[in-house]
Amino acid sequence: MTPDTMPSTDAFRHAMAHFASGVTVITTQEAGVPSGFIATSVCSLSVDPVTLLVCVNKSSSSHDVILRSKAFSVNLLSASQTAVANRFTAYRGAERFEPGLWVVGETGCPRLIGAAVTFDCDVIAVHDGYSHSIIVGKVVNAAVHPEASESCLLWQNRAFARSVSAVV
Repeated sequence: MTPDTMPSTDAFRHAMAHFASGVTVITTQEAGVPSGFIATSVCSLSVDPVTLLVCVNKSSSSHDVILRSKAFSVNLLSASQTAVANRFTAYRGAERFEPGLWVVGETGCPRLIGAAVTFDCDVIAVHDGYSHSIIVGKVVNAAVHPEASESCLLWQNRAFARSVSAVV
């Protein structure tokens, strides 16, 4: 492949599968009904102001809910929370939220108890990303849960993996 040759969709997906990414549950809420999805497209954007971004497929049932509520939470799953990820792939809508595992965050969005890291965000910008919206969130609360953050759940090569301690 030459530098100016575009890869096929399948070739691109195959190449991207090699990136290890933290598994997050992005949540929001509207009229008391929780909504959310699994995402690996989350990253920090700036420390001034403190912001992060999430890429949300426009066809996701949560996409428009986030835009209307103007808030979302990011929940980085710990390595022991594979069952939460599996529940989000097996169920739809509010059924994804197993009772007793969630609390309401500062923005009114569900936060997962025992997640490695949680961020509560207010939507401050939305950019077009073709099939996705790039949603910028101003972080209004961040919490690291030391006992859960030792090992995060990762997605790599189309399978769950666990992070390991850094090698120096």
